Amino acid sequence: MKKTKTIYSSYKRTLLYLTFCFFLTACGISKSIHHIPDVKHYSLEVPEVTRINDSTFSYKQNYLTKNKQQLWELYIKGNPLQLGYNNGALTQSLMQKQESIFFSKVEGFVPSKFKQRLLRGFLKWYNRKMYLNVREDYQAELYGLSQYSSDQYDFIAPKYLRNLYLHGAHDIGHAMQDLAMVGCTSLAVWNENTEDGDLLIGRNFDFYVGDDFAKNKLVEFVQPEEGIPYMSVSWPGMIGVVSGMNKEGITVTINAGKSKIPLTAKTPISLVTREILQYAKNIDEAIAIAKKRKVFVSESILVGSANDKNAVIIEVSPKNFGVYRVQNSSRVLCTNHFQSEVYKDDKRNQKHIEESHSEYRYEKLQELLQEEKKITPEKMASILRNRSGLKDESIGYGNEKALNQLLAHHSVIFSPQKKLVWVSSNPYQLGEFVCYDLNKIFSDNRLQPDDFSKSSLNIPRDFFADSEEFKNYELSKMYGKEINEAADDKNTLLTDGVIPSYQSMNPDFWLVYYQSGKYYFNKKEYSKAKTEFEKALTKEITTVPDRQNVEKYLKKTLNKLK
Repeated sequence: MKKTKTIYSSYKRTLLYLTFCFFLTACGISKSIHHIPDVKHYSLEVPEVTRINDSTFSYKQNYLTKNKQQLWELYIKGNPLQLGYNNGALTQSLMQKQESIFFSKVEGFVPSKFKQRLLRGFLKWYNRKMYLNVREDYQAELYGLSQYSSDQYDFIAPKYLRNLYLHGAHDIGHAMQDLAMVGCTSLAVWNENTEDGDLLIGRNFDFYVGDDFAKNKLVEFVQPEEGIPYMSVSWPGMIGVVSGMNKEGITVTINAGKSKIPLTAKTPISLVTREILQYAKNIDEAIAIAKKRKVFVSESILVGSANDKNAVIIEVSPKNFGVYRVQNSSRVLCTNHFQSEVYKDDKRNQKHIEESHSEYRYEKLQELLQEEKKITPEKMASILRNRSGLKDESIGYGNEKALNQLLAHHSVIFSPQKKLVWVSSNPYQLGEFVCYDLNKIFSDNRLQPDDFSKSSLNIPRDFFADSEEFKNYELSKMYGKEINEAADDKNTLLTDGVIPSYQSMNPDFWLVYYQSGKYYFNKKEYSKAKTEFEKALTKEITTVPDRQNVEKYLKKTLNKLK
């Protein structure tokens, strides 16, 4: 069989389709908007990078190195423009590779030139005001970074605008249809809930755009000229923050939510969280920053604070703002629905709770915290890696009702009071968690590339990553892709053993039976299709719309059998 990869959820397919439409088309607005930030007042020294070896590069006190767990580690410092130049000069090959991955997906997800033209017209209008909602210093940083972007895509848009709008790709994909998004999970525990009483935060960033996209993870340590030094975990070419902590012990993680969609793009959420890390020392300051920014998606921002020894969830949307604070409790749980009082009667949020997998994962977190009374970083990693359903039910590998959906871009654990961070390595969150000490990294002593991590505190690789079950799961993704393609092509027939083999690789996952049923249905083998759809309905199906879709196909099949 051809070695290909697949993404199971139809929602994910649609989200990725729109996101990569954005990559291709949103940048096209450069023909009507020629904004370039004013960077003349910034001092600049164009970096001359020294290559130390194949995986370590430096410029003065700025470094890029790859650790033995295959995480790239970047340390940069300077004014906004210099930060961008230092970042770009050190990561240029990685950033250009990431950009190539983005655009190479376009043809697969957006094969129709007609659809591309339609979206280009819409997005020219939709993004017309985004730059007005991005801080000037971040625009300067993006400008510096963009000087190292590939010339290959200049026909789409100038480098600066391409970089600016790519920072809103997550938001655009979310905003255009307010789709059911991939389900991230985060939690904070403290006092009686942790072994030492300190605040401890964990998060899974369940964002999957293919194995190539996730391969080059970047752990960034940024020492800006103004504001607070901070770290974040993302990918080359990204100055926004999806998971991070600053030297004061403020942490941010983002989880997508549901609400109405605005008529124009505004501030990308990752730049709001970046601002929080760079300028907030406590929860109140974080709330004030989030409140003054206009966003165009709905997002939960879990903020932890060493100075407050507490955590809250800031819930932002285009037309609403809420803060969820726990009362008489020392833990905060966050999946993909809002919990603050201002969203209590929000119909979209209520529907999302009823129909998505967000509430299920929330209940799973509660269940695990009942079992584990005193959380340590190691126990937190175990929670984030948990693959089972409620009451330890086997619901199939890759099920979005699991905390570990086996698609995470990264997983992170924060200990804000100790200024320690653990970052997962591949595959997903199953690889070794690498520990970093921000007190050490942002000390006055000159940092050397081999001083980034604190290996004595690393959390070991999950045994599941080397198991036969995991190998079968990875193989089943390839089979699923091939079965879907065969179902859509009336001239393609699978050999007799393919579907039984596919199902045996992940027997508790509803989707393997649904995909098999669709194949048989499209081949007019209705008796076999009926059997598969009925099997799918006996499994833990991810969402209410997914279940309804299976039931619809079963009904159509039964009608064909009459």
